[in-house]
Amino acid sequence: MDVIHTALWVSDIERTRDFYIDGLGLQENWSFTGGDGVENVYIGGENAEFQFKYDPDGGPEIESGTMAHVAVGVDSTDDAFERLVERADPPVREEPTTMADIDRRVAFVEDPNGYVVELVERLD
Repeated sequence: MDVIHTALWVSDIERTRDFYIDGLGLQENWSFTGGDGVENVYIGGENAEFQFKYDPDGGPEIESGTMAHVAVGVDSTDDAFERLVERADPPVREEPTTMADIDRRVAFVEDPNGYVVELVERLD
């Protein structure tokens, strides 16, 4: 078994694309609009994707903090953090820091929808 994707409602699909594709360097793998008019955009890397669901007629209200966070593996936490802060100006939850006990460098930012994203760089 494997994790395939995580589905998240978003309030602005273009800002979400900008954050995850242009800011983080992930790729849009595919998308479709369902019969209900909801746009579904799959963005990810090699092993898993985010399914971002966007309803142009409104959709559910998104409350910041209702989900702990999603983690994204990056080549450089500092570079990804800098790129996101420059282009998306996200609220910063935690500046880049090294967690020597687990050989990781991490940072936490909010995406345009209020979801917290952990940037994780393996140091080993």
